[in-house]
Amino acid sequence: MELRHLRYFAAVAEHASMRAASERLHITQPAISRQVQDLEDELGFALFTRSPRGLRLTPAGECYLRDVGKILAALDAAAASARRVADGAAGQLRLGYVENAGWDGAVPQALHRFQADAPEVSLSLSTLNSPEQLDAIGQNALDGGFIYQLDSLPDGFASLPLLEQDVVLALPRAWRIEHDETQPFDLRALAGRPFVSFPRAVYPAYHDRLFSACQQAGIRLNVVQEQPTEAAMLSLVCAGIGAAIVNAANLARPPAQARFYRLLNLSVPLPLCFAWKRGSGNPALARFIESLHKTMGETQNLSSLAETSHDGERSLNGVKQSSTHR
Repeated sequence: MELRHLRYFAAVAEHASMRAASERLHITQPAISRQVQDLEDELGFALFTRSPRGLRLTPAGECYLRDVGKILAALDAAAASARRVADGAAGQLRLGYVENAGWDGAVPQALHRFQADAPEVSLSLSTLNSPEQLDAIGQNALDGGFIYQLDSLPDGFASLPLLEQDVVLALPRAWRIEHDETQPFDLRALAGRPFVSFPRAVYPAYHDRLFSACQQAGIRLNVVQEQPTEAAMLSLVCAGIGAAIVNAANLARPPAQARFYRLLNLSVPLPLCFAWKRGSGNPALARFIESLHKTMGETQNLSSLAETSHDGERSLNGVKQSSTHR
């Protein structure tokens, strides 16, 4: 018995006619008749009574049709469900992200949009630093991740640039240092003051780049405590243990007992990217990357509109000032 036997039988039963079933299925009438006869022979009982007035289901045929209908409906549902997975509209997607990147901007926007576009995809999110995410992606424990890409990626990886952050200074409010928060801070004013940082093993590339930039600027950080995350570092800043140099993404969630300042003589660009391993067989990942492209395109368009509006406002102000002078 094959699936086509059941489909042919259901079509003949629906139309009570071999000819009508043949036209619907685009199969010759003799072929339909032969397949139904083969099914009856295999079952060992008649499914139809045949008369000059047409076909009519036997009691056994009516019983069989009810169960065949359930089987065919289940098969159609299974095909539709699998098609949604193949199209990336359903399934599972495992993503990583750096915690401070998830508070505002590209990461929450991308996740929100994807959930709206593909609500049947189950998102599994893990908070990991960038090296941990790359390791997990390489071991197929994650499908992709939002990382700060400071080095070239491992072979077989790809990435989509999203935005670039920089570092800022976090000062304990308890230090009561007077400084205009709208003006950049000269780190040399903190010479000898205690600092909180992170162990090199957490992110060697970032650690080396940060301390190299400090050295080039003639600054030596007096590190008295090390913590593995910026959240933990900022908790020590709030306690007055020391100052810290942290990702500007923390500006989206400023702690109550710390103040942030742009830096006058130090810059460590932090490019935020979405990274994944090429050749992934997860269609949900391809759909997510497509959604991410759309999100970033819309964000760039909004930024361009805002910039155009700002330029127009400045031009209008210039016209007004010129009119006033006249």
